Amino acid sequence: MRTVDLIHRKRDGEELSPEELAFLVDGYTRGEIPDYQISAFLMAVFFSGMSDREVSAMTEQMMNSGSQVDLSSVPGVKVDKHSTGGVGDKTSLIAAPIAAAAGVVVPMISGRALGHTGGTLDKLESIPGFRTDLTLEEFRNQLAEHKLAFIGQTAEVAPADGKLYALRDTTATVESAPLIASSIMSKKLAVGLDALVLDVKVGSGALIKKQVEARRLAQMMVGIGRRLDKRVQALITDMNQPLGYAIGNALEVMEVSQTLQNAGPSDLTRISLELAARMIFLGKITKTLDEAREVAQARLLDSSGYRKFKEVIAAQGGNPQVLDRFELLPNATGAQEITTSRGGYVSGIDAELIGQASMMIGAGRATKEDSIDPAVGVILEVKVGQKIDPGSILCRIYYTSDEHLEEAAELVEDAFKISQQSVDERDLILEVVS
Repeated sequence: MRTVDLIHRKRDGEELSPEELAFLVDGYTRGEIPDYQISAFLMAVFFSGMSDREVSAMTEQMMNSGSQVDLSSVPGVKVDKHSTGGVGDKTSLIAAPIAAAAGVVVPMISGRALGHTGGTLDKLESIPGFRTDLTLEEFRNQLAEHKLAFIGQTAEVAPADGKLYALRDTTATVESAPLIASSIMSKKLAVGLDALVLDVKVGSGALIKKQVEARRLAQMMVGIGRRLDKRVQALITDMNQPLGYAIGNALEVMEVSQTLQNAGPSDLTRISLELAARMIFLGKITKTLDEAREVAQARLLDSSGYRKFKEVIAAQGGNPQVLDRFELLPNATGAQEITTSRGGYVSGIDAELIGQASMMIGAGRATKEDSIDPAVGVILEVKVGQKIDPGSILCRIYYTSDEHLEEAAELVEDAFKISQQSVDERDLILEVVS
């Protein structure tokens, strides 16, 4: 078997066998196949796609490239939640504590920001002292005691994915649906999950711009789960404007605190509750999804989700008082208001431009090596559909260095579209795939 022959066949749209995909994944993980050949293979997949059988085989091979995390010693049904990434998307920090407060065991394997989309680990690490580098033993112990733990991908879990993801980032193949599906599912299924809830973002602020492509990705991931005997549900959700009002790591933790105390933005609250409800249902806490929605709402209203998040922050070395005293979080040194000279209705807020502006001032990273400034970001003052007057503040940019402030302000200004007619509210949850 020769690598060049497999690249040639995939380039021409042929289906590769599980054995051929194993040859590629194993050879690259062991360093026997060079970057330039796997780069060619990734680009061939980008243009030619993969069959469901190929995606499942590749996922399984990547999942088995390292250690499987055995959570059988932790009692209860294990359910994780994963988002494909968006601007202002902090739902994991809301849905996971609510589900855990309802009795679900939530082993949350999270990622970091890359490009204009945020990362859960970066948000958590804006909390002073918070550790995301738990050992697997610490991870298991915390799950047993608190039912929720946040951890990053370790070197032992799906190492093939770690290598392939880094290469995808440098070869313009990140947006390929088969590669996204195999990457997400290999990491998740290597960690002893029973079920998984997926939030597939679509729109200007998401990796995937078209709903038909988001549906295909959701169907791929649900299908992988089904073939590996896991319960998986996916929501396809709108990411044409930022979720909530806060974009930026410490700013988003503040909004999470408000939301867990039932004082958060309506869009963020709604989608977080729906994700939590599906985790509760798949976790077999309730017999029906409607009952799960009632439980999720109750755990929000009685503040038990809020208390659970404080409990987990303390367990992972952070200061839980940050949820009550925002001055304990990193705070920006400067703020700039973005105003409008026009009156009318906000007809659009381009999430990608807001995300790019936040990244430019330090809230995100262009490469994996970039450092993040946890204090900076953008707070929206308006959302789509809102009526505004001339001189209204659209948002505020919070910064600690003015090096790229002017460029960021121009991007943010361009993100807001004002029209003279009112606009219909977009649906937040577009489809469910299960």
